[in-house]
Amino acid sequence: DGLPTMGDWANHLSTLFPDVRLKRFLEMRGADGGPWRRICALPAFWVGLLYDAAALDAAEALTSSWSYEEVLAMRNAVPEQGIWAPFRNTTLREIARDVLVISRMGLKNRGRKNRDGYDETSFLSTLDEVVARGTTSAEELLSAYHTRWGGSIEPVFMEYAY
Repeated sequence: DGLPTMGDWANHLSTLFPDVRLKRFLEMRGADGGPWRRICALPAFWVGLLYDAAALDAAEALTSSWSYEEVLAMRNAVPEQGIWAPFRNTTLREIARDVLVISRMGLKNRGRKNRDGYDETSFLSTLDEVVARGTTSAEELLSAYHTRWGGSIEPVFMEYAY
């Protein structure tokens, strides 16, 4: 009959790509690709923050005074300034350190271990490296493009394939 259905609406919504998409779960769109060794970092990060009451309380305490305008300004600064984006009297790098501590606590509190007895905190190590180095994947890619890749993007398909 040509009238739109709820299925049409759901399909339409799947074409939008906000930072977070509400489905039957929260789909975090911040980083859904990259090298294999980093692929588990993002879900572990969010699980650590969102699946533990103490971590949620700590995250709320950290962010409760942030205004929407401040968060938007920080978000808008990230594409150009990366982890060095300013926020109040600090940088996103310092905030990332604090948030990783919270996420790690949440993962430890969950106590989920693999068959070798390791918990999920190991997945955060690649994010710890980013914070320690102070450079993001985007900056690493740009550096490779301007140096060893000789201005070509072709090597990215081999180096970042999994």
